[in-house]
Amino acid sequence: EVQLQASGGGLVQPGGSLTLSCAASGFRFDDYAIGWFRQAPGKEREGVSCISSKGYSTYYADSVKGRFTISRDNANNTVYLRMNVLKPEDTAVYYCRARNTYYQEYDYWGQGTQVTVSS
Repeated sequence: EVQLQASGGGLVQPGGSLTLSCAASGFRFDDYAIGWFRQAPGKEREGVSCISSKGYSTYYADSVKGRFTISRDNANNTVYLRMNVLKPEDTAVYYCRARNTYYQEYDYWGQGTQVTVSS
């Protein structure tokens, strides 16, 4: 019933762009903050970006600040991560996470989408 689906990954050259999507169903989407996380081989999973349930507040890791933009369309239960000026170090599996603003024990993870930045 609860579904989070990350999509949009692929292979791009350094300096290129990709837009990731996180599509949700089965819960009240506008009660949930949505975060993007990534994990590269040999590295810990790290937070990339987060947007509050109503879209009024955003967070970006220093490593992506100025290059990535998170947004959400609550009418369509979708969050986007626009990634510009991609670097090889952005290569990772990207995951989206939904966490209830009011009851944070309601915490859902989607399957990841692979982003590879290489020439």
